[in-house]
Amino acid sequence: MRIDVRFRDRVGIAQEILGRLAAQNLNLTAVEVAPPHVFIEAPQLAPGQWNALRQNLRDVPGVSEALIVDMLPGARQRLHLDALMAAMKDPVLLADAEGALLAVNEAARRAAGRGDVDLTGLSIGALFDDLALQRELTESGFDAPSREVILRGRAFQLDIAGVSDAGRAAGGVLTLYSPERLGARMQALRAPAAEGLDTLVGASPVICALKQRAARLAPLSAPLMILGETGTGKELVAQACHQLSPRRRAPFLALNCAALPENLAESELFGYAPGAFTGASRGGKPGLLEMAAGGTVFLDEIGEMSLYLQAKLLRFLNDGSFRRVGGDRELRVDVRIISATHRDLAAMVASGGFREDLFYRLDVLSLNVPPLRERGDDVLLLARHFLDRAAAQTGRVGARLSPASEAALRGAAWPGNVRQLENLLFRAVALSDDGAIELGDLGGETGRAPAAREADEPADWRSGVAAFERDLLARLLPRFPSSRKLAERLGVSHTMIARKLHQYGLSASSGE
Repeated sequence: MRIDVRFRDRVGIAQEILGRLAAQNLNLTAVEVAPPHVFIEAPQLAPGQWNALRQNLRDVPGVSEALIVDMLPGARQRLHLDALMAAMKDPVLLADAEGALLAVNEAARRAAGRGDVDLTGLSIGALFDDLALQRELTESGFDAPSREVILRGRAFQLDIAGVSDAGRAAGGVLTLYSPERLGARMQALRAPAAEGLDTLVGASPVICALKQRAARLAPLSAPLMILGETGTGKELVAQACHQLSPRRRAPFLALNCAALPENLAESELFGYAPGAFTGASRGGKPGLLEMAAGGTVFLDEIGEMSLYLQAKLLRFLNDGSFRRVGGDRELRVDVRIISATHRDLAAMVASGGFREDLFYRLDVLSLNVPPLRERGDDVLLLARHFLDRAAAQTGRVGARLSPASEAALRGAAWPGNVRQLENLLFRAVALSDDGAIELGDLGGETGRAPAAREADEPADWRSGVAAFERDLLARLLPRFPSSRKLAERLGVSHTMIARKLHQYGLSASSGE
């Protein structure tokens, strides 16, 4: 039985309470004094003895009550700590100031390969087979930077937090993060709001066809190549394919091959071993392949990858194995490779700029993302989507496109595709004076609307000039609906504008 004796604190009262219990010849297995409480565990105390003992305890001067409790506070705290440690997915170890382990969770025991063995009392140096690590931690009071450690042949990122008692170092908490757990945390920080194909805004036939093909290819584990002009949303397609695959619970990590020089791209993708180069993190660092274990690595702009890295990537695609930069240990992971490029890789193969064997290893499955100019009214769907997002980001509630702006967006060439449209609308919302986005707002500070797209190249100089004049007049008419206002805006005579409008079949009164 466990009891809680409540009292008003005074010298010697706890001793008197325990004396009353000793007089009953009761064996006490635990006593916790936390004024104004004394918690006592007495296994031999029978329910029939309780009423008499309770009255006996109340007779002690200063005792206000004696109650039966289900658990002592210390045991409750240990239960909560055990539950907390068991719930943590990452291995956690608590060590004293000398480096001896005081507590470990189940994940740590599994990582150490000793799931049924108590690791408490074992030293940090013995666990990691690294006496230098234990010496550094204890001598620094566990004030040491994170680094990579090896436990049973597996690499972990070690995070160290010192524990102090009354200002004096009393030990530390060691947390181990596997590469795939680091990858999952990286992905969580930048995961898209929508999942799967919902991220692809559009209802045009070409986008519907892309979604149907992507839904069929996404569940497969073979390498996938995504082709399309810059800014078309190739990474969104890659993320959608990952979300629709059996790997969706594992990380999706991306590397832009054009954004980093060869040496940095290599270490980002494959990681590096301790001391691989000057300035390298102590203990080494896992690469994206390790951190995405079981998931997907997206290689954007694969056409910009150097021939050296192409050879190293080819080896990984052949058998799933690789070595870190400066390392001699063979690593093997299960990762799906999705690549993307706006370049003609077949032409690069012919010219020697891309390895032919790698091209055929990457181009097992393929998707083509259409340019924005081929997506019809998707331009307006995307425009409204980006307009709402820009309005939320800038606090410009109620932003909307004028009819003339919608017409200009629908007919623009969009060499930068969806990315260009998104940036243009963000700038327009940020700089607009009211809720309506007019043609001048779309042109930014220059006041120019996007250039209209011509279906064909002009046959000669005269037809090219005529096409430009008609396009210019057609875009300005909604804002300057009379020939006089239009002439004033362009700085020419009214007669000339009237003649040009008639020549190109445009009506100043209707603004066509």
